[in-house]
Amino acid sequence: MSPGFRSSSAVPDDQPKIGSLRALWITTGIVTVDQLTKFLVKGFSFPSLHLYHHGMPLGASIPVLGDFLRLTYIENPGMAFGINLGGRLFVTVFTALACVGIFLYLLKIRSERFIVQVPLVMILGGELGNLIDRVFYGVLFGEGALFQGKVVDFIDLDFFNINIFGLEITRWFIFNVADASVSLGVILLLIFHRHFTREKEPGAARSLSDSPATPTQPVEDRLPDASPREAPRA
Repeated sequence: MSPGFRSSSAVPDDQPKIGSLRALWITTGIVTVDQLTKFLVKGFSFPSLHLYHHGMPLGASIPVLGDFLRLTYIENPGMAFGINLGGRLFVTVFTALACVGIFLYLLKIRSERFIVQVPLVMILGGELGNLIDRVFYGVLFGEGALFQGKVVDFIDLDFFNINIFGLEITRWFIFNVADASVSLGVILLLIFHRHFTREKEPGAARSLSDSPATPTQPVEDRLPDASPREAPRA
């Protein structure tokens, strides 16, 4: 490539790529916070480390901001927000495949800008957080076999009343940090997808304007000579 030209698809050096693990740190942070909060709610016991925490009784509820925000400990064998779709094993396998698919797509778009990758790593972090519950919590807490664990939910928010087709909703579905991360990631994905799609549309026009212009003859040089000519002398 000649020194005077620059590829329009090149990514600036100051934009981090997924290969540098900068974006995946967000995933790591989400999984860490999600698991810490779940352990604090559910409780844990590590005798070798002399670490014990009783946690909350299943079904207990603690007001945080009055009735608007409460910590309500429940366990969910299904998907996010208490949605049940198939058995536990089906949900676990489906979540694992979703995580693999998101990670492979992140590798595919590793040259994209950091902000484009953020929604996907947030979704990946949320999915991994709940996947850990489903795969390991049954064995870790002595409640079931591998892949038979339940997801710990505890964030209980008040919600404006909805009554539609006989279904009345007065509070939002109890969720956790992982669920919130997935939901926010999907919202950001929709916003950024539309933003960067519009941003890329004039790219072709810019690339054409950057190409060397073909020299053209000035307009006045192409016009016929309109000056009056002298009549030939006899």
